[in-house]
Amino acid sequence: MAPRLTARFWVDAYLARLRLAEIPGFVVAHGDDGAGAVLVKLNTLDGKAAVYHRSVDLMSGARRWLMLAEGAETEVDATIDRQRGYDPDLWVIEVEDRAGRHMLDEPGLAG
Repeated sequence: MAPRLTARFWVDAYLARLRLAEIPGFVVAHGDDGAGAVLVKLNTLDGKAAVYHRSVDLMSGARRWLMLAEGAETEVDATIDRQRGYDPDLWVIEVEDRAGRHMLDEPGLAG
């Protein structure tokens, strides 16, 4: 089994990458430092949003980001609240970018 980054390490690295690209990003829910799952909410500041979660391809073991929900920001927030109800160790990162940039498709951010 390949070693995995802790959730805290990944979140810190992600926020640093966002800062370098001058994209605001904030921790809105602090999950478990070691093994908490991470959701990334993309707020386009026009009343719309999307939320992404990490998924693992069972055949290859590759990790990638998939959209969990998109639409009105209030609906996306309700989805996040439901997920937090299931998993209290969940991290939630909010990214604010009118152009819709989240950087999750950049090299090194899948894991």
